[in-house]
Amino acid sequence: MNLLSSMPINEKSGTLVEHLDVLIVGAGLSGIGGAWYVQTHCPGKSYAILEGRNASGGTWDLFRYPGIRSDSDMYTLGYSFQPWREAKAIADGPSILSYIRETAREHGIDTRIRYDHRVRRATWSSDHARWTVEVETGVNKEIVTLTCGFIYLCTGYYDYESGYTPEWKGFEKFQGAVIHPQKWPENLDYTGKKVVVIGSGATAVTLVPSMSTKAAHVTMLQRSPSYVASLPSKDKIADWLRGHLPGRLAYQITRWKNVMVAMTLYSVARRKPEFFKGLLRKAARRRLGPDYDLSHFTPSYEPWDQRLCLIPDGDLFKAIKSGKASMATDHIDEFTATGIRLQSGKHLNADIIVTATGLNVKIMNGLDLFVDGDRVDLSKTMTYKGMMYSDVPNLASALGYTNASWTLKCDLTAEFVCRLVNHMDTRGYTHCTPRRTDPSVTEEPALNFTSGYVLRALPSLPRQGSRKPWKLNQNYARDMMSLRYSEIEDGTLEFTRSAAASAPRV
Repeated sequence: MNLLSSMPINEKSGTLVEHLDVLIVGAGLSGIGGAWYVQTHCPGKSYAILEGRNASGGTWDLFRYPGIRSDSDMYTLGYSFQPWREAKAIADGPSILSYIRETAREHGIDTRIRYDHRVRRATWSSDHARWTVEVETGVNKEIVTLTCGFIYLCTGYYDYESGYTPEWKGFEKFQGAVIHPQKWPENLDYTGKKVVVIGSGATAVTLVPSMSTKAAHVTMLQRSPSYVASLPSKDKIADWLRGHLPGRLAYQITRWKNVMVAMTLYSVARRKPEFFKGLLRKAARRRLGPDYDLSHFTPSYEPWDQRLCLIPDGDLFKAIKSGKASMATDHIDEFTATGIRLQSGKHLNADIIVTATGLNVKIMNGLDLFVDGDRVDLSKTMTYKGMMYSDVPNLASALGYTNASWTLKCDLTAEFVCRLVNHMDTRGYTHCTPRRTDPSVTEEPALNFTSGYVLRALPSLPRQGSRKPWKLNQNYARDMMSLRYSEIEDGTLEFTRSAAASAPRV
């Protein structure tokens, strides 16, 4: 008997409620990958994907700003089971979106997606060992209820409704267009226009070179610099391997090669920061020339205290050297009718201002969680292996790395979820819950990162612990050992058999 799949009865109406073994929330990169793992490693389990929007792809469908692309190579951002076959290792957004949707079609996952299904509330009952999930559907926001044995959240980490925009003096005075990259107008014409992009992160360094091809001039206005590294858009070793080996083997070798290179560079950056900073400065100097002011690319923090910005083929440097783009490192004094006045007294004229100022972090996309009648305050929980939460049963989140490709961690997380579900099923367990049983484990911030979007969100985020299995590794090799090969019953996960859920129905 499948202990996670008996059909429940709606106590109010007396009718049957649809029940699923695994409910996946989100049809983006993580959700499609998670679905593949569930249907491949748990073939007897029923599952569905609930997607709040009317299209799949998540981030790669939502963001439409010029030049949108990956900020890591596609051999590691791509799925382990689905080779990336395009020529470019650093891919544009539409190519990534096609890859996600192709993967879904090829494996029949697209038929399991339910669009315009926004999960609002999930209530866990230990007596019945199941989640009751309230879903808002369609334009009329009709509420549909279903139940499931396990929830796998693949909703990302930011608010899909709106990005972050600071408050600026005189903001309302500006007579031109102000645009946030998360809400890019479909038909915006910036040909021959003066553009100011406010920001210093991955979105800004993508927008500036892309917009500079049509705009009269683009200025990147940053309050403080970021570390920027140029990487070839094509991987020559991957190209050679594809020409000499079977495609899947070539992909796996390239994937591991890039994983090891990234891990090595991160280790060097953290252990020998001055050496690493020197490498980045030399690369920038070579691209920008001997007279360029490198203070625009000299942050005050150490490498990887914030995420490193990747620019394929040095495109940002090329735009600056051509004169089509420029950097301004300064603070905003106020907006004017024609642009932005800086604290230095300089005025940046603009027809269009792009506020690439970051995201609003929103873990679980604002889902309200209740366990046995008590509301879950995520800020009071601790993350187990970076994927589950203390005292919250049968629920996991797909959250990627801050120092490597997102999908690397999400693949491992999905594997572990499948191992966990199968383990419970074969041993007759109905639920598992991470428990903080070791009083010597102390709380630490969720992320050791100084980016603005992280610092703004830290008070509301779950904590990590001072040591495993509560401590985030941010290391693919360690996570592989922890999630793929470790014992499931590790003394931290508490397993339970619910008599009510196990009893046969007549």
